[in-house]
Amino acid sequence: MKCQHCEKPATFHITELIGPDGPQVMHLCEEHARVFLAKEPASPAASIAGALAKQLKLGGKGALETETSECPVCGISFFEFRNSGRLGCPYDYTHFEKELEPLLVNIHDGSTHRGKHPRRAAVSADSQARLIRLRREMEEAIEREDYELASELRDQIRELEESGGD
Repeated sequence: MKCQHCEKPATFHITELIGPDGPQVMHLCEEHARVFLAKEPASPAASIAGALAKQLKLGGKGALETETSECPVCGISFFEFRNSGRLGCPYDYTHFEKELEPLLVNIHDGSTHRGKHPRRAAVSADSQARLIRLRREMEEAIEREDYELASELRDQIRELEESGGD
């Protein structure tokens, strides 16, 4: 969804319940949300708006630890996830748990899976994380032209894939 004032993606969806016209929904990018929250009048919602504005100021400067921390397995940062909407590996759910839980609860009304699992997805998250780490190490070894290490890593990857990740 795009911002109501520009073409950037809307990252803030604000519903105002104050006023005779009923609820008013706004979809804003970070920049326009800052402007909106800065001129928010003193009201019961002002404390919420202030908290959001404080969060925006922190996020804008890159001061949040989660914005700069990276997954040790795939190397994706939470900032990259926010921009792309895709995680890099199953371990990201563990690494970014504090940041993802409110998001998952908001979207799915819960944080536990209540559904079917595909039969072909018998590989555990730990095995997938190990495969991703090994592949990344193999690529780094190839870039360093350490072909002996790369071939050992390739063999380990094949062994893991053939054993089904056990």
